[in-house]
Amino acid sequence: MSGHALYVAAAYAITAVVLAGLIGWILFDQHARKRDLAELEASGVRRRSDKAGKS
Repeated sequence: MSGHALYVAAAYAITAVVLAGLIGWILFDQHARKRDLAELEASGVRRRSDKAGKS
C-alpha cells in the first residue's frame, strides 16, 4: 500500500469513527431529552405554546 493510499484509508477511517460517534451522541441525547420532557409533562408542566393557543 502506497503512502497516499494509506493516508486516504486513514482519513476515511477517522471520518467514519467521528460520524459514528456523533450519531451515537445524538441518539443518546435524544433519548435523554425525551425522558426529561416526559418527566416535566408528568409533573404538570406544560408548553408555553399551549397557553398561547387558549387565549
